[in-house]
Amino acid sequence: MAAVRFIPLFFILFSTLCFSQSDEEALIKLKKSFIGGNLDNWVLGSGACEKKWVGVMCSGDNVTGLHLADMQLTGEVDIQALRQIRGLKAISLINNSFTGDIPDLHKLTNLRAIYLSKNKFSGSIPDNYFDKMGLLKKVWLDDNQFSGRIPDSLCRLPNLMELHLELNQFSGQIPPLSYPAMVRDLNLSKNNLEGEIPESYLHFNATSFEGNPGLCGSILGKECENGDNKSGQKQESASSPSEGIDGSGSGSNSKVLAISIGSVVAVVFLVIIVVLARKRRREDEFSILSKEPFKEEVLPVKVPEAESTTRRKPSESSRRSRSSKKGSSHGGNSGVTDLVMVNEEKGEFGMQDLMKAAAEVLGNGGLGSAYKAVMSNGLAVVVKRMKEMNRLGKEAFDIEMRRLGKLRHPNILTPLAYHFRREEKLIVSEYMPKGSLLYVLH
Repeated sequence: MAAVRFIPLFFILFSTLCFSQSDEEALIKLKKSFIGGNLDNWVLGSGACEKKWVGVMCSGDNVTGLHLADMQLTGEVDIQALRQIRGLKAISLINNSFTGDIPDLHKLTNLRAIYLSKNKFSGSIPDNYFDKMGLLKKVWLDDNQFSGRIPDSLCRLPNLMELHLELNQFSGQIPPLSYPAMVRDLNLSKNNLEGEIPESYLHFNATSFEGNPGLCGSILGKECENGDNKSGQKQESASSPSEGIDGSGSGSNSKVLAISIGSVVAVVFLVIIVVLARKRRREDEFSILSKEPFKEEVLPVKVPEAESTTRRKPSESSRRSRSSKKGSSHGGNSGVTDLVMVNEEKGEFGMQDLMKAAAEVLGNGGLGSAYKAVMSNGLAVVVKRMKEMNRLGKEAFDIEMRRLGKLRHPNILTPLAYHFRREEKLIVSEYMPKGSLLYVLH
């Protein structure tokens, strides 16, 4: 038995050692391609992770990131050496003196983050450069001398969250974002961009586009020369129904139109979540290089049976929020009694409240089933049980729920809470009697 146990353990240790040595050899090869810099402790055999080589980030014995900012580096970036580092997820070369075309980082298809800010890279970026980099979340190319069009493949990245292209010489029209709901940080200012800003950018403010005299659109308050401001037209048509509902001249036609538009918007958000479920993998982003970590917090609720339906004071909620950080900060893994509140306008409640409430089946759809539940305090909610989103990671689901929970529109029903499990997800929202499109039409 001892021999049987020893053989697998030996191979595991031997395999880990080989990977570690391979990473070290690749780093030494990369070092040789650089000119300048203080990489003196990069010595083969000393242990890149064990001895904490400068700028090297590790997970266990595997190199996962390179943070080589502000090191006065120049020369070439040996892509073949980087390809040998199998666990590499992020690379930062910020504020160095690299020149020439953008390095062939597109060959590193597992990268989550690229930081090339404040160098002297120049030239155009091939339109298909980012085609095979579907895991990228953060792209910082600002303060260089890049020119030509912004690559379409960059704006098609399914996981893109941060995009900084400011202080370059990009020209032409801005490609539309394929996944605008994912992008939370954008800056395209101080380039030579022109034309109308696409509708997929309407949720950003004007400062993201300033310094581009040729740009126009509703964001900038500047009509395009051809007078065909498509973004502005669609904004007006979308806003007019809500004005009719709130104003004195509302009629049945405007109500139908408003609810129809609200339903379409809600469906669009659900479609976005489903698309993310098929695209996103459950892998944590390499956050150690992140410049602005996501600081928003969601309150996980655990409700004792004796006080499950009473609303707590804000001070008590804050204390529970702080204490919960020691456990599951997002309420995803800690147990079946956990809900994550994203909107507390209707009070706080927990899974125990839902379990005790009488449930009524409202219907079944392509994404799952919907139930009506009336809790002991009289609050009626709809619980949507989603089974077709099982590939969606906890992080992606949490981000989307936070965003939906912040929406405030008379025709959009925002979620109150959610429950995350690998095999299914629950989305809880307020029950709206006679609020369906079917009821208004008939």
